[in-house]
Amino acid sequence: MSGKSLAAVMVDKRKTELREFPLPEIPTDGGLLRMAVNGICSSDWNMYQSMARGPRILGHEMVGYVEKIGAAAKYRWGVKEGDLVALEEYLPCGHCEYCRSGEIRSCMETDQTRPNSIRFGSTSVNVEPSLWGGYSQYAYMHPRTIVHKVPAGVAPRVASMCLPIGNGFQWMYFDGGAAPGKVVVIQGPGQQGLGGVIAAKIAGADLIIVSGLSRDEKRFELAMALGATHTVAVDKEDLGVAVARITNGHMADIVLDTSGLGPENINPSLPLLRKRGTLLMVSRHGSAEKFDAERMIVYQLTLKGLRGHSYNAVEMALNLMASKRLPLELMSTHLLTLKDVDNALHMVGGQSAERPIHISIDPWA
Repeated sequence: MSGKSLAAVMVDKRKTELREFPLPEIPTDGGLLRMAVNGICSSDWNMYQSMARGPRILGHEMVGYVEKIGAAAKYRWGVKEGDLVALEEYLPCGHCEYCRSGEIRSCMETDQTRPNSIRFGSTSVNVEPSLWGGYSQYAYMHPRTIVHKVPAGVAPRVASMCLPIGNGFQWMYFDGGAAPGKVVVIQGPGQQGLGGVIAAKIAGADLIIVSGLSRDEKRFELAMALGATHTVAVDKEDLGVAVARITNGHMADIVLDTSGLGPENINPSLPLLRKRGTLLMVSRHGSAEKFDAERMIVYQLTLKGLRGHSYNAVEMALNLMASKRLPLELMSTHLLTLKDVDNALHMVGGQSAERPIHISIDPWA
């Protein structure tokens, strides 16, 4: 296929440069996506620290228009040229036990710990046809791509948040069991934590308590607009004391930790739970010196390690966007260009005075 795509390529740790790539020929079971916007995930910042997978185009919160599609792909994905779609990062095999049971996020072909695995946003440009990431004008739609059709009336910039909000539904609703009558504590008011707020609100949780720091005042305001009932600045009040006060001593049924503190926050989080409560962990970096097994056992607690989202969770996010039930557009705080990718990633990584929630990259601006 003639033509080229401009992309921001990570060429070194914390460094990208603009490069052009030829557009690939499209097989009958593949396609080409003309990018509208790509959202920046916090995991992009983590991948930005290492060249272990070589030069690559980061970005996996991909939303765009189907530019070209093969006949077999058109039939399989149920979309046509011109449709606005959102892609997941996974490229699952489709035939393992995890794929067959709907748990595509657990397929070993999607696991970044495997050196030869491929997925959007983390595959080297040395793997043809190079266009594996969202910080680009075009992306190759591999035959194993997971495609979601964006509902009518949902703007691309809002749709680019379907993965973090989908994570919220996956973790809080499907994995955590949020429901009417439940008390939920969410640590960290960033895009992942706010995704949890949204899911808990839609699931009907009675109390949704969001914790952060005093500097998170604007994020707290957004959390309340999205459904939180209380916020706690932990540099002003002990979180355990606050949860006991708010719940009259009953404590939480579910605690979701998106704070980024990782395993070191497991022990401090356990006392936030009532008996038979559930602690959901999504940050794996760091270590806990001594695990409080006694409290875990005496209180009959459940600890779950979580990664990613299911197809249904992302569909729930997109359907919520179409309903206009919540002001989700308020989460999208920045729209930048390919030339701004380095600056945007530093903002996401907390290396800037700016405090974004969700940043989208418009490759055509």
